Amino acid sequence: MSRNGRKAATATRDERQDPAGPGRQRTAEQHGSAPRPAATTDAAVDAWQDYLAAARQLDGVRRAAAAAAGEQARSVQAARDELTEVRTRLAAQQSRLRERGVPQISLVPSPPELSEETRALAGGPATVLAGLRTARDRVDAADVALAARHPLRPASWSARPRNLLVYGPLALLVPLIQVVVYVATGAGAATVAALICGLPMPAVAFVAGWIGVGRVFRSRRGGRVDRTSRFGALVCLVPAVLVTAGLLFAMLAG
Repeated sequence: MSRNGRKAATATRDERQDPAGPGRQRTAEQHGSAPRPAATTDAAVDAWQDYLAAARQLDGVRRAAAAAAGEQARSVQAARDELTEVRTRLAAQQSRLRERGVPQISLVPSPPELSEETRALAGGPATVLAGLRTARDRVDAADVALAARHPLRPASWSARPRNLLVYGPLALLVPLIQVVVYVATGAGAATVAALICGLPMPAVAFVAGWIGVGRVFRSRRGGRVDRTSRFGALVCLVPAVLVTAGLLFAMLAG
């Protein structure tokens, strides 16, 4: 037998003796290198949890940024409104003070004062808004001080005594006319007609007074005037009721 024939026979004999041949070895290697299903599932779950945590964190950052931007926008708008109001009231106060002989130079802030206030208001819209509200409080105090020097000015009075100057004359007008008619004509047809015509007059007096209060006493801040509606209605109603009742008793007694 030749040399090559002996090698082939030896290889064939070795393969028969080894039940795990090359094919089986390759199959085992492939099975050994394949990933485990459980490990793959755990890795996917961990990755998903990390993604959810990152998404929640990003959403929280986004919400915080939106809230901060909204708060800043509201502060800016409020500061603009306060600035408009303070400027308007300061202009009115300057006019009143100039009428009283205060020199113009005393009504204008000096450069050091402007520099100090500029540095104080460099903290953003919230700081500016706080400063403007402080300025508004000072303007209120100045208005009170100016009004205290003129106690006879109705604009400096409280709402009810001030509005009584409007409601009172209107409430007394018709009852006085009814009394004059009764004194002049007695318990006759003219007095009865005056009483009948006077029935709706309290409502007319109240409406006229309500409008008059808004016209005569304007709000300093540009808002609504306190017209004391219930107080005005009572003022307009009481004189009419008392005079009508008195005239009826007088006519019945006569």
